[in-house]
Amino acid sequence: MSIIIHEALRAYIDPLTEHEFTALERSILTEGCRDALVCWGEILIDGHNRYAICQRHNLPYNIVQNDNFSNIEDVQLWMIDNHLGRRSVTDFQRGMLALRKKEIVLARMKAQEEQAPSDNAESEVAVPVVKPTQSRQEIARLAGISSNAVVQIEKIQKAAAPELVQAVRDGTISISAAAAIASLPNEDQVAAVAGGRKELQQAARQVREKVREQKAPAKPVASASSETTAPAVMEGRQDSTSSSVDEISSLRQQVMHLQTENSELLSQIAALKAQLAG
Repeated sequence: MSIIIHEALRAYIDPLTEHEFTALERSILTEGCRDALVCWGEILIDGHNRYAICQRHNLPYNIVQNDNFSNIEDVQLWMIDNHLGRRSVTDFQRGMLALRKKEIVLARMKAQEEQAPSDNAESEVAVPVVKPTQSRQEIARLAGISSNAVVQIEKIQKAAAPELVQAVRDGTISISAAAAIASLPNEDQVAAVAGGRKELQQAARQVREKVREQKAPAKPVASASSETTAPAVMEGRQDSTSSSVDEISSLRQQVMHLQTENSELLSQIAALKAQLAG
């Protein structure tokens, strides 16, 4: 039978790297095309790389039909689930696939809501409601990654330059580092990618340090003239300790000791001021 290549479907899943394609080609040349191609009618929906290799070397292949689809979106959902079940898929690819599934399901739910009859309409046909995979926990569970990784992949998806996305796909940089760099202007992202792995790591480190500095709370300025500072701190400590009599007594003694030291320091300061004035 003839096979039709649907370009949108072929591009829907990330292509193999050059190394992965070469390894697959070597395997097929040695052992033949062991896994059958999957078609929806005449449209190829799984096995694009195997098909290309078999065509190049005039090798035989098997075809199985899957006709359980109503439209292209059904095929895309099947492709996503099919690839999520493969061990060779990276965490970044898993996250991207799960987010694509979320987009399809949410779009379907929105369309169903728009087509649903109003409360006043006379209809006995119940419109099925599709529960979307929308929470990060659900997406993480579907992809087999952490919720934090989902957050980072969402950031990459929204803000990363194409060059940075490709660097993550190639394994040149980690998901967390790419998410940090994605906060930079596009030209800075491209420049970091052009500089290679070390430049990318350095850019990510600088972004993280800047974020930590912005989040760090301002340190309070201590005043030597305040006689209530030490007692207030100690009273706060008393609230968080156990109510045992021994501990409370010990804390009170420490407060008295600090108050005494504070008074002595204030006296010394006053004496120094008097000497300077004289």
